[in-house]
Formats: sequence, C-alpha cells, structure tokens
Amino acid sequence: MSESKITREQLESTLAGLQGGLEGTVNDKKKSVAIAGGVVALLVLLLVFTVGKRAGKKKTTIVEIRRV
Repeated sequence: MSESKITREQLESTLAGLQGGLEGTVNDKKKSVAIAGGVVALLVLLLVFTVGKRAGKKKTTIVEIRRV
C-alpha cells in the first residue's frame, strides 16, 4: 500500500469537474422549476379567490333604508 499525498491541484481539478457537471444540470432544470413554481402560484391564487368569493356570498348583509 503506497501512501501518496493528495495535492491541491488534484483536489481543484476534481472539484472543478464536479462543479461543471452540476452547473449544467442546474441550468437545464432552472426553466422547468420556474414554470412549475408559476403554475403552483397561479393555482393558489385561484383557490384563494374562489374561497374568498364563496365566503363573501355567505356573509352578505342586506341593509334596508326606510324614510319616516
């Protein structure tokens, strides 16, 4: 078993290779994640609007004004 020291250059090259691969993957997925986030936000907005509209109909007050 030979003991060889790991040099700074070896570490840098290995980490640079890993980082390069991850950056490519992240850039590919970024657009998909943004679209999915937009769709989820739109669905939440529509749900809140619908629930608020129903609550407004249930709590509507009718005011009757009479002249004396």
